[in-house]
Amino acid sequence: MNYNILTIFPGLIDTFSKTGFIKKSLNKGIINLNLVNIRDYSDDIHHRVDDKVYGGGPGMILKYPPIEKAIRDIKDKGHILYLSPQGKILNQKKLQELSNYKDLTFICGRYEGVDQRVIDELVDEEISIGDYVVSGGEIPCMAVMEGITRLLPGAVDDFESVKQDSFQDGILDYPHYTRPEEANGHKIPDVLSSGNHENIDKWRKKQALGATWLKRRELLKNVKLSEEDDKLLKEYIAEYKKHGY
Repeated sequence: MNYNILTIFPGLIDTFSKTGFIKKSLNKGIINLNLVNIRDYSDDIHHRVDDKVYGGGPGMILKYPPIEKAIRDIKDKGHILYLSPQGKILNQKKLQELSNYKDLTFICGRYEGVDQRVIDELVDEEISIGDYVVSGGEIPCMAVMEGITRLLPGAVDDFESVKQDSFQDGILDYPHYTRPEEANGHKIPDVLSSGNHENIDKWRKKQALGATWLKRRELLKNVKLSEEDDKLLKEYIAEYKKHGY
């Protein structure tokens, strides 16, 4: 996977690229990172790339010409993304879809955003990481890049753990425990130390379905439950109500 990232703060992305499995993926050649400083394409003597909004109003926006020149200078552009609160909300399905591209180009906005002509003429898709606003597109870009990279074979040491993550099958993850077996009077569920893997798998599925029902009930509308899944969920709900929660 080749990532092209257009930004006026390349240092943010550069620091991110030197940590964790992103760094390992770069070293292994699983991903390639092409950082493009938009300021390098400015005709302004001070390398300014922003200007006031036509029609008046607060803030500044990134200009069209330097972004257009930067895009044109990229050899393998692939699918071009603009990180924006006006885009479609990112989900696991979208990450899976994006992971199939060979080349992705991210445009990181700043201030009040970018000239609308950037979106109209240069961008293939707008993506949002949630209904809130941050100061620029770098943080959303890093979130999307990490979400995609961890889906690429070889990027994460234990790929089985990726397959079992929340949202991979449309529901939340089950609870996880590690040593010590007891902490502040709270013990791990007995089934997890039983050695019976069939019962452990059933417990985990039940807890995952239950967590989804409790925290993100709307997700269950998009998941086709098997008869066994439906039975486990009903058991969870009955136990939950029995304890008066």
